[in-house]
Amino acid sequence: MLLLENDLYQEDISKIASLNYEWTKLKNKTFMISGATGMIGSFLIDVIMSRKDLNCKIIALGRNEEKARKRFESYWDNNNFIFYKTDINEDEINLEQKVDYVIHLASNTHPKAYATDPIGTITANIMGTNNLLKFAASHNVERFVFASSVEIYGENRGDVDKFTEDYCGYINCNTMRAGYPEGKRAGEALCQAYIKQKDMDIVIPRLARTYGPTMLQSDSKAISQFIKNGVEGNDIVLKSEGTQFYSYTYVADAVSALIMCLLEGKCGEAYNIADSESDISLRDLAGIIADYAGKKVVFELPDEVEKAGYSKATKAVMDSSKLQNAGWKAQYTMKKGLTRTVEILKTLGN
Repeated sequence: MLLLENDLYQEDISKIASLNYEWTKLKNKTFMISGATGMIGSFLIDVIMSRKDLNCKIIALGRNEEKARKRFESYWDNNNFIFYKTDINEDEINLEQKVDYVIHLASNTHPKAYATDPIGTITANIMGTNNLLKFAASHNVERFVFASSVEIYGENRGDVDKFTEDYCGYINCNTMRAGYPEGKRAGEALCQAYIKQKDMDIVIPRLARTYGPTMLQSDSKAISQFIKNGVEGNDIVLKSEGTQFYSYTYVADAVSALIMCLLEGKCGEAYNIADSESDISLRDLAGIIADYAGKKVVFELPDEVEKAGYSKATKAVMDSSKLQNAGWKAQYTMKKGLTRTVEILKTLGN
């Protein structure tokens, strides 16, 4: 079964596509989306394409045409969908078509990718961001959305309970693992430079740890591994004591928040995307999936490659009141999001 043929997944798309937003602002607009086949990008594209009344056009950027063709088979011959093969780290985008919105979602986002491709991890967030910003500046786009991350806050050293958008955090920049958070920080700084020097309109959503049925099979984040175990009917393997306490977001909620930032966010501002109902310890998260799958949580040491990419943060909880005051509200609890993810992926045979 294809993902788009799954009833639960279609329900998720419909729920987000029918939220009480000013969707008419997007009518007849063209979106350029990097990281199109990724977890968040692919769901965003499904939502936009489902709103046929808006007549939006998608330019999906990616390095792998075969992968994109498989994921977007339903849209491949649609005149409102274009796949543009490019490596944003290395290539300037030579596309003369009018673009209204650029949404930059391309990035390595899991431990094994950080450990095995640290150069690609940091360059996607600096050089790739700069290439897209240059394109956006030269094509007079209406708005640029740079997807940042909870990782920019680094470690919580006990001075705050939750991260607000003005918290600076602590990151040891002299480690291989620092490439991701420092890259995101540099990407945000680049956005501010383009706002000042090129008079661009840019908004910066900062995403919590995100999960959902659009996750890639290569994803090595702990929550993704738990979900895979649950789908396969295996015990849930926890590779630490599980005391880490993080904010999480179901992919549908992450996308609804991105759209809210696009529509209502203020230029130059960052917005935390998280929901207090989905703040949870790694051990309790594993327990939800284990209970649902009828299995148990077991403990296992990670290999050195995987361990090298792990976050050192033990508590990373985001305050999302700024975005909620703008009108955003999460639609899924942690338990609902996790169980839906497992059920959807079971039907795909993953």
